[in-house]
Amino acid sequence: MSLTIEQTPIEKTALGRLDKGRHLQNPVFKGLTHKPGRFGFRGELALRFSAQLADEARPPELTCDQVMAIALTGETTIPFFAGYLLSFEHLKDVAEVLGSALTAGGKYFLFCNNMDLSKKYQVPYKGAMFYVLPLDEGTVYNELLELLYLEKNDLKKLDTAGKLDAIADTALKYDITFDTITYAEGLSLMGPVRNPNENRPV
Repeated sequence: MSLTIEQTPIEKTALGRLDKGRHLQNPVFKGLTHKPGRFGFRGELALRFSAQLADEARPPELTCDQVMAIALTGETTIPFFAGYLLSFEHLKDVAEVLGSALTAGGKYFLFCNNMDLSKKYQVPYKGAMFYVLPLDEGTVYNELLELLYLEKNDLKKLDTAGKLDAIADTALKYDITFDTITYAEGLSLMGPVRNPNENRPV
């Protein structure tokens, strides 16, 4: 018998607090995956909100984009999270928003637009270890497939939940190590932040 959404509502997972705080935005997927008790999310993580008046709904001031994350029912931490940041400095914002959902054993991948394309780092922050990588393949999805040695054709036949399961399952076993740097060292190594609006048609 397949699980129903009523049996594993998001509130029973570590994603519930983020959902309640309006941090889970523009979902491409938000629901149960094919693994029992596993809730998945693909979309944007709002990192910072601008001040709003009354019930005015303003878009987030800062987001982590192309997010993929899973959480298990009854557990308070997020074991797998991946996303895209325009600037490495916003790793701090991701860690602060995820807060108590971070765990020392979690696999957290942040693809940053302003890091050297030839470098990959591990950055300890708030008791968790983040993999910090350059965005070379255009999207977080493509980057993860390459990093985790997953074949795109093998995943093509899967639905969104199945793709997320396949990536998360492989990411949870990922144990390759890179040079470890501090957050402060990362700030000194990062390049200029690209304007996300440049080269867009007016």
